[in-house]
Amino acid sequence: MASTTRRDPVLITGCSSGIGRAAAISLNDAGFPVYATARNSEALADLAGRGIHTLALDVTDETSMTRAVAAVEDAEGWTGVLINNAGYGLYGPVEQQPMSEVRRQFETNVFGPVRLIQLVLPGMRGRGRGRILNVSSMGGRATLPGGAFYHASKYAIEAISDALRTEVAEFGIDVVLIEPGPVNTPWNDVAAASLSTAVPDAGPADLGAGDGSDREDPYAVFKAAVAASFVTAHNGPLARLGSTADDIATVITRAVTAQRPRTRYLINPVAKSVVTLNRLLPGRAYDAVVRRQYKLPG
Repeated sequence: MASTTRRDPVLITGCSSGIGRAAAISLNDAGFPVYATARNSEALADLAGRGIHTLALDVTDETSMTRAVAAVEDAEGWTGVLINNAGYGLYGPVEQQPMSEVRRQFETNVFGPVRLIQLVLPGMRGRGRGRILNVSSMGGRATLPGGAFYHASKYAIEAISDALRTEVAEFGIDVVLIEPGPVNTPWNDVAAASLSTAVPDAGPADLGAGDGSDREDPYAVFKAAVAASFVTAHNGPLARLGSTADDIATVITRAVTAQRPRTRYLINPVAKSVVTLNRLLPGRAYDAVVRRQYKLPG
């Protein structure tokens, strides 16, 4: 595969904080022309101060995506590296999450990245090289309680990446999955807060669904355990094994600059242990381990 040592232009989504911001800085320091994006470009002012190009890009809006890619192509001729980083975690019981929230999860985590891939591929094919990095998660290879739709979106990104890799190999284009474990970023706070959208009877209006505020919640214990897991991830004994955004950015930069990148970069000991357990244990045994960890009945 073609190397990106030519310092091809890089387009990154979700750069207002966390991994995206750190990756933009790391790749800029490595000499790449970086186009950092976020829904609100004003949130990128500090990156612009570093000489990084900034653009508004909402991965749930077709016009926003086409304009951003067109802006990079107008300035650089093409997009040499696409890093699909924007995303968030939706948490809560399957029964209780409104379908509007489920659709928003997939619009952000799956459909937006797919559309951006479609938009940049013609330019990459024309140059005979390119690299697409999809920021997935250990959650794309092992499932934890409460995150059914988040995990489903990451499993989808894994499958899309695997299929895409064989489709575009003949054009000199690499497809890489970045799979972090726990990372100390605002992602955790957003995921924990998303539990609030899961309420009793959050179903079709014609079935008498309400906001659940006056109903007993059958999933109250389960949701409390999931919420506690986010606190433990920050303050528990395993917190020291988590990664920082800079740690993930270092791996992303390595994947961008490698002559022949790996297909997957599974990052940090927690991610490796969870994925290994999921692969080696029978399903019911894995479930038992997870229930014990989360102190769940059943």
